[in-house]
Amino acid sequence: MSHFKEIFKYSEFLKSNVKKDIRGKYKGSFLGVLWSFINPLLSVVVYAIVFHYIMRFNIEHYLIYLIAGIIPWTFFTTSINSGMNSILFNANIIKKVYFPREILPISSVTSGLVNFLISCIIILLFAIFSGVGVGVSLLLLPLVVIIQYVFTLGVVFILSAIEIYVKDIEHIVNFIISMLFYVTPILYTPDLVPIKMRFILKLNPLSYIIEAYHDIFYYKQIPNMYNLGIIFGISLIIFIVGYNIFRKLQKGFAEEV
Repeated sequence: MSHFKEIFKYSEFLKSNVKKDIRGKYKGSFLGVLWSFINPLLSVVVYAIVFHYIMRFNIEHYLIYLIAGIIPWTFFTTSINSGMNSILFNANIIKKVYFPREILPISSVTSGLVNFLISCIIILLFAIFSGVGVGVSLLLLPLVVIIQYVFTLGVVFILSAIEIYVKDIEHIVNFIISMLFYVTPILYTPDLVPIKMRFILKLNPLSYIIEAYHDIFYYKQIPNMYNLGIIFGISLIIFIVGYNIFRKLQKGFAEEV
């Protein structure tokens, strides 16, 4: 608890760092923060053309299904990429000023969370104007967001600490993320996967998180609470393990960066 109290003392630094991450990401860009919306939407358009019109995926309101999966996925991947490099990118500050190093990965994931929450407005607008609408399941959105945030932050703690010592980890992670995208039900519904291959989806924690978003925004039904409970437990374990790994490895950050 003393560690978390120390982080709380630097809450203003955390807030300013989050603001810096959000503003700095698109600094000098004409459209600025609007790219947070445009990038996932462009991906949605491309996938919709390829899989719905060319490959003839017969999924009703396929555009909504895509958006409800791609925007949360974008939150995960951008948080991983920025958080993994958060220590290296702030090497000068680490060498000169003391502050809880955890603030750097936390601010990276939190800035991604802010962008994601704003992007959720896009999902809602598409759902409303497409005729899909929204249901009471929307009330469970904060729970799913918290689970994804805890899961992502735990992973970022591990990767950001390890990358200081193993620089090749970034390339390995990018490859794994590319593979994970295709074994997560974002472009397709789980029932399209052959029965013998569905165990792969069940081994992927992100599958359950994305399915929960689909339940809320697309199917307008309560997510599987049993699965969410399991994923929340896994997320907490990853967070605790990741935080402890980060705490142990951070002692050598100043010498390695």
